[in-house]
Amino acid sequence: MSAQNPQPIGTSTAATDISTQQATYLPPSDLSAKYHKGIQRPIVVQPHASASKAGSTKIKTIENFYVRPRWLFVRVETEGGVVGWGEGTLEGHTEAVQGSLRDISRRLVGWDAMNIEEIYTYLYRHRFYRGGEVLMSAMSGVDIALWDIKGKVLGVPVWELLGGKIRERCDVYGWVGGDRPSDVLAQAKVRKEQGFTRVKMNATESIGWLDSPHALDETVERLAQVKSIGIDAGLDFHGRVHKGMAKQLAAALEPHRPLFIEEPLLPGHVNELKDLYNKTTIPIALGERLFTRLDCRPYFEAGCIDIIQPDIAHAGGISETKKIAIMAEAYDIGVAPHCPLGPLAFAASLHVGFSTPNFVVCEMSWKMHYNTGGFDLFTYMTNPEVFQVEGGSVGLLTTPGLGIELDEELIRKEAAEAEKLEPWINPLFRGDDGMIREW
Repeated sequence: MSAQNPQPIGTSTAATDISTQQATYLPPSDLSAKYHKGIQRPIVVQPHASASKAGSTKIKTIENFYVRPRWLFVRVETEGGVVGWGEGTLEGHTEAVQGSLRDISRRLVGWDAMNIEEIYTYLYRHRFYRGGEVLMSAMSGVDIALWDIKGKVLGVPVWELLGGKIRERCDVYGWVGGDRPSDVLAQAKVRKEQGFTRVKMNATESIGWLDSPHALDETVERLAQVKSIGIDAGLDFHGRVHKGMAKQLAAALEPHRPLFIEEPLLPGHVNELKDLYNKTTIPIALGERLFTRLDCRPYFEAGCIDIIQPDIAHAGGISETKKIAIMAEAYDIGVAPHCPLGPLAFAASLHVGFSTPNFVVCEMSWKMHYNTGGFDLFTYMTNPEVFQVEGGSVGLLTTPGLGIELDEELIRKEAAEAEKLEPWINPLFRGDDGMIREW
């Protein structure tokens, strides 16, 4: 047989006979067998008593509470007595968000809390001046609380309202190293013992616009140390590293294969980020300082990121974060919510994760370096067990609304104390010459 004399169609060769004999079909995996009929609902729907009373879902009050370590909680109550909680934390700008919330509260009393999309549209579109971190964070706090209310009124978890669950667990990562990264190996070992399989750390501390290349050596060494114990690590450049240094650092990190590099350049540098993207195989993540789909759009269209990181407490709450995630999927971009914040933002992020195909991992602030003074992720919760980390992930939240229970008495008491204190502000970094540097 030759190319000039091909074998007739329908006949076989010795090679094809052997291939057919050796072909085998593996049995379904355990997970495939478990989910052969899809993911089943683990809950029974039990609507709140007020669900059957006309007018009971009107907004009665909107309050906000600044609590340590640096969080801003929002409480919305309906005429029917259903309370929803949200989070509008904007680190370092607490009082600005509180001012916006006072304005929002005036406007929304009497509106139907169940009409989340209408309220979101009104708050965003009917203000003429739109977007920005302050307004969007205030909207986030209210929006998350409204989803909490709707879930509680209807007797279902928020993920049920977002189209149902697509997974039963959400991967999470914890922090190591702090603002000025150090002791990362010891901290990574602790995180591994706590059940994490992934961590994140700042890539550098204060760094000059064009610094010595040796200033990057410790970053590479820290990554190598953490990976040596069998744990993956993302590196947050935090916008501290300018273009000339960022491409050097990405190249030096490449052999060590970080999980991702985050904010390798400051927001707004779309073309520059595209250039960096084309120079590295490391996944690039960004998004905590983008607040709407319109902010994300240039990065999606430029094809310069692999992971979008909306912060649900800054980006308009569950409503806008879910829309950003859907938009990202069209560009084959994963979603990894930014969330170095409190339990309400974390729970809301998980609900998006449970219902979103392109969700990849969520930040978790448990025992994070910002949580000082005895205040941590579980401080204001009465059911912290729902956030237990196992195998690098947190399980499905199954009770109505956000699925977390808060100690309202403690929140009110702490807010009264925190009012007497200066709100949290971020550290100030300066170089040896006195010049202010990126934090």
